[in-house]
Amino acid sequence: MQTISRPHHELHLAAFSHLCSSAFICGYTLGVARIVILGAGFAGLESATVLERELGSTARCEITLVDQDNYFLFTPLLPQIPSSFINPRHIVQPVRDIRGTRNFRFMRDVVRGMDPGSRRVELGSGRLEYDYLVVALGSRRNDFGVPGVGEHTFDFKTLEDAVTLREHVLDLCEHADHTEDATARGRMLTVVVVGGGYTGAELIAELQDFLFRYVVPRYRGIHRTDIQLMLLEATAKLLNNVDPALAAHAQRRLRREGIKLRPNSPVTRCLEGGVEIKGGEIIRAETVVWTAGIRAHELAAELSGPHDRIGRCVVNEYLQLEGHPEIFVAGDCAASTAAPQAAAVVPTAIEQGRLAGRNIARLLRGELLERYVHSPRSMAVTLGMNYAVLSVGPVRIRGLLAWLAANAYHLYKLVGLKKQVQVFLDWSLAYIFPRDASMVRKPRHCKFCEAAKRAGD
Repeated sequence: MQTISRPHHELHLAAFSHLCSSAFICGYTLGVARIVILGAGFAGLESATVLERELGSTARCEITLVDQDNYFLFTPLLPQIPSSFINPRHIVQPVRDIRGTRNFRFMRDVVRGMDPGSRRVELGSGRLEYDYLVVALGSRRNDFGVPGVGEHTFDFKTLEDAVTLREHVLDLCEHADHTEDATARGRMLTVVVVGGGYTGAELIAELQDFLFRYVVPRYRGIHRTDIQLMLLEATAKLLNNVDPALAAHAQRRLRREGIKLRPNSPVTRCLEGGVEIKGGEIIRAETVVWTAGIRAHELAAELSGPHDRIGRCVVNEYLQLEGHPEIFVAGDCAASTAAPQAAAVVPTAIEQGRLAGRNIARLLRGELLERYVHSPRSMAVTLGMNYAVLSVGPVRIRGLLAWLAANAYHLYKLVGLKKQVQVFLDWSLAYIFPRDASMVRKPRHCKFCEAAKRAGD
């Protein structure tokens, strides 16, 4: 990884003198400082709210938040969508509702490109000029060059991905319920999740809950022995960023629940109806989900300056882009020289988003910038209904208490009382009533449906 080698005081003085010599500081006193934030995820929203809180009362500041979706997605609860544990609409909140009476503008638009030299952002609807820019565009799938990933696996990054996976699993259960061939039925009910990190472990545990607690008792043609769940990890260690003792416990828990864990099993090829792992072994499965890491958004990867191995911009300790002190990068797009190994997780995005907002406010006020200090405070991995592992500082908890604590924290972080109540009711009703396994839309590209249709014709 390349790093920015200039001393801290030189970086700060260079940034400050550059801004003072341009229209930025003068623009703040004589005109309007235009601040554009790209991305309405955790980092982008934190930047917007912090900036509005510190500068929103002045008419000399114009804050614009841009995202291709008009809602904020609470990604920590995404694995609970395919298992029908919570309603998909309950983990999204319209950005304008979050904004409320705050003094910033929101635009739903697609970011096409950035031109730092001209200080412009190219949107689908036109150009947007800025004096300060926060790049918080998030991340995309990292396929590591493995052939067939895009064609034969399910992504798991967006709400649409989670809903599509849910409908696919339900559709396969419907077909398997009346399939007499045990081999074919087994393939329909084999789920492979590639990537043994937080997301992969939580997703496979949720699917285990759903298939064994809901599907098996109700689908009379499906037996427990038909279902196979497998978690593949290319390296020797699953849950790499989790406390070692808790990671070992989580793995034992997953194995007890019947999930096959396969470390040291890098996927070399994805094909229709399965994957091939190193050594030539082919695993047959009709459901393969790819959660094996991320890469920075392609537009962040195209910005000038050094980048790390996953395309994140290497920024200084103030989160400024090299050569462009008016550009701040946060979240999954940023790798700060102050903490290059900080994991691309929600707490990191929140920290960096807040700091980017505060530092822009400090620049406008002519104050010294604040350095980024990565301070991991807690970690939680939920392993299906009623079980989790959790660490908060030196405290290590596992089991039901950890699950309650983790979900209480998620409820606290959900934006808006309405969403908190809705998710709490989803969890509560799941203890009393069966999960809702209704298929509300027709599955797309189901080869079994298409084969049946061809046979009927």
